Amino acid sequence: MASAETPSVAQAGPRLGLRERKKIQTRQAIRRAAYRLFEQQGYDATPVDRIAEAADVSPSTVFRYFPTKEDIVLTDEYDPVLEAAIRARPAEETPVEAIRQGVTDSMQRIIDHDLTELRQRTRLMREVPALRARAAEGMTDSARMLCTVLAERTGRPADDIELRIVVSAVFAAMNEALMCWVEQGQTGDLIALIGQTLDVLARGLTL
Repeated sequence: MASAETPSVAQAGPRLGLRERKKIQTRQAIRRAAYRLFEQQGYDATPVDRIAEAADVSPSTVFRYFPTKEDIVLTDEYDPVLEAAIRARPAEETPVEAIRQGVTDSMQRIIDHDLTELRQRTRLMREVPALRARAAEGMTDSARMLCTVLAERTGRPADDIELRIVVSAVFAAMNEALMCWVEQGQTGDLIALIGQTLDVLARGLTL
């Protein structure tokens, strides 16, 4: 993510207080140091104490922000961006179209502000088995958020099985688009690729 003084996908809205800005700066410093070391010597060969040294913090500080090394890669600030984008869609828009536009808008903001980190993160998720496994576990909170937003738009309960199926399908499709993007060298049009995956869902999974 960008520093507190520069535009960031996660920092829209009122200016944050000094304490919160310092937390964001520390989290960013740890993440940047980790990505730099992962690039130089590999994920598995990089211990947390080395990340702490590179970020000029203590190992305990790293663990305070990121309970595990996997969390350094997998923890992000993207969910609030997606939530805000979908909530901003017109009320008369169908849920599927609201998801499409919200996903497109939020992903474009991420690309505009955090493309380098997005590339590093998705590449690691593709290459490191432990990260792929943890990423699947971490999808729960994101799915819960999207179910809540869609429940408000549709009047259905947030635990409605059809809502859960739609949300699960959306996240699975987006993940496949991201992994395909990595396999293609991260040089293609990611927005178009995500749009293509959502088209498959919109037409009812027909081929």
